[in-house]
Amino acid sequence: MLAAENPFAQPSPLTDEYPQFDRIRFEHYRPAFEAGMAEQLAEIETIASSPEPATFDNTVEALERSGALLRRVADVFFNLVSSDSTPQLRALDAELAGPLAAHNDAILLHEGLFARLERVHQERQHGGLDAEQVDLVERLHTDFVRAGAALSVRDREQLMALNARLAELGAQFGNRLLDDTNDLAVHVTDVAELDGLSDDAVEGAAEAARARGLDGYLLTLVLPTKQPALASLTDRRLRRRLHEASVSRGSRGNEHDTRAILAEMAHIRAQAAALHGFPSHAAYVVADQTAGTVEAVGERLAALAGPAVRNARAEQAELEAALAADGVDGPLQPWDWAHYAEKVAAAKESFDDADVRPYFEMSRVLHDGIFFAAGRLYGLTFVERHDLPLPHPDAEVFEVSDADGNHLGLFVCDWFTRDSKRGGAWMSEFVGQSRLLGTRPVVTVNMNVAKPAPGKPALMTRDEVDTAFHEFGHALHGLLSDCTYPRTSGTNVPRDFVEFPSQVNEMWAWWPEVLASYAVHHATGEPLSEGVAARLAHRSTFGEGFATSEYLGAALLDWEWHSRSADGGPVSVAEVEEFEHAALDRHGLLDPLVPPRYRSSYFNHVFGAAHGYDAGYYGYIWSEVLDADTVEWMKDNGGLRRENGDRFREVLLSRGDTRDVMAATVELLGREPRLEPLLRRRGLT
Repeated sequence: MLAAENPFAQPSPLTDEYPQFDRIRFEHYRPAFEAGMAEQLAEIETIASSPEPATFDNTVEALERSGALLRRVADVFFNLVSSDSTPQLRALDAELAGPLAAHNDAILLHEGLFARLERVHQERQHGGLDAEQVDLVERLHTDFVRAGAALSVRDREQLMALNARLAELGAQFGNRLLDDTNDLAVHVTDVAELDGLSDDAVEGAAEAARARGLDGYLLTLVLPTKQPALASLTDRRLRRRLHEASVSRGSRGNEHDTRAILAEMAHIRAQAAALHGFPSHAAYVVADQTAGTVEAVGERLAALAGPAVRNARAEQAELEAALAADGVDGPLQPWDWAHYAEKVAAAKESFDDADVRPYFEMSRVLHDGIFFAAGRLYGLTFVERHDLPLPHPDAEVFEVSDADGNHLGLFVCDWFTRDSKRGGAWMSEFVGQSRLLGTRPVVTVNMNVAKPAPGKPALMTRDEVDTAFHEFGHALHGLLSDCTYPRTSGTNVPRDFVEFPSQVNEMWAWWPEVLASYAVHHATGEPLSEGVAARLAHRSTFGEGFATSEYLGAALLDWEWHSRSADGGPVSVAEVEEFEHAALDRHGLLDPLVPPRYRSSYFNHVFGAAHGYDAGYYGYIWSEVLDADTVEWMKDNGGLRRENGDRFREVLLSRGDTRDVMAATVELLGREPRLEPLLRRRGLT
């Protein structure tokens, strides 16, 4: 029994059960997790041992209601482990990984519970259930079967051991990567080395150094291989230091090395897939995705690899000419690519990133860009709440209302980088939407924008603006959810579909009306010139060869790691780099000038705890096919119009996984999706 004074003991009394961050302390987590697991297991036993015949209400709905305490503590804990970790939180995360995996298995592999679910599943079409209930029964039945509920006792026991080990390894991978990322931040003592960086970026580097008690300047690392500062820095030696720091994460042979972890994880996943009767983890994963087969994924990636590489090589020729024009001896190097790509693009577009950053002040991007577009498209309004405690002092909380003034939920925005935050950008939830549980969504978006010096504006790059609109697309998917059951609400859709709504939302970043609303010089109030705005709205496809190739490199690394069978045993630490090289070479993507977006040793999407992109990173490009076609549908129907937003919301954003998501897309478009819009967007025709 959890002590009443523990803030997780009861639902939060704050709006939408928003967490009581001002009351939550480290010592509250462990007892809440222990009590939450015990409470849910007792609920499961009650369901499984009921003498009443199995029905939707006493089995499926009861299962959906179970675990309320565990859900409350887990949603807060894992959000903070990612966004504001401490050594204590990370140690507890690693310690809890095994018990939580065992707890999950105790539910999904429970013979009595599965027997009752099996009965409801058999009778689902004849029990008076509505379409959403039938869909939930089928989804849960698939979850249980794919978890191993139909396996023999011996195989279930082996699977539970594998799952527990995977959970432990995933937590270790994330913790080691965060430590190595912090350790490898590039320390600069001479400001002259930072030539090319904007004044605010230099001030941000000085602030990062001060935060660690260092003199001078600190260039912290973002998660992808390509570091933003590489585009601006003129000092070639510093560019090399920054690039080499980025690509060496997790592979330096020190206490933060992740290679043994990732190799073991890939092998364990192959072993688990074999227990399920699949030849590889990739085959196991894709069987429950919209792609359906490994062949479909392979064909899609192969169709893009050749054109992408050809475009990247054409881009390389232009960069080499720019390098020579600069009087630089020696061949183009990977740390030169972003710098000269920016120069060539600037010449083509008549501006560069440094020119437009002063027009992308973070608060205006949020309020007059992201919120403005959501208002025009969906009728939403956002009002900051100053009465709610914050998960971190840098965060902001907004109340979200619908066009009719009805309250929809809360949006938490936490955009600044810090040592305690993992790399990248992501959306998650503190509270999920569910009519059954009576909960409204509390959605959070985290980014890693460099924090400026006190009193200075936070300015964003074009890529960061894109990312902000992208992540807010995920937030909309959660905020606009209108589903009954937790399992199928919000973003609980197939992994290779979940990026679709977020990628569609990126289009509004450069939509002329939206751009005109937020792109105002932070100091002068001058709007972005019409010429530059037009070029941003119709950006050149220059650079898409590199971007597509680096993405495909990462996607194919993920796919190759998880296409291995269990028979071959794990790859050794010494063989990890050789495995990477062979995998990329097999697909024509082995190019030292275009490294994959993530190398295996810092591929947190795939090997970090609970990210769920293993054998699924291909999903970004799979979703982008749907996204590019939907963007054309939006444009053909007038663009930023409520009618378009309401249609997108009705057919897709509000539905979660309560219907076949590909059928929903076909309904939206009025036809099957086409590949051609994506090829045109990326200049691959």
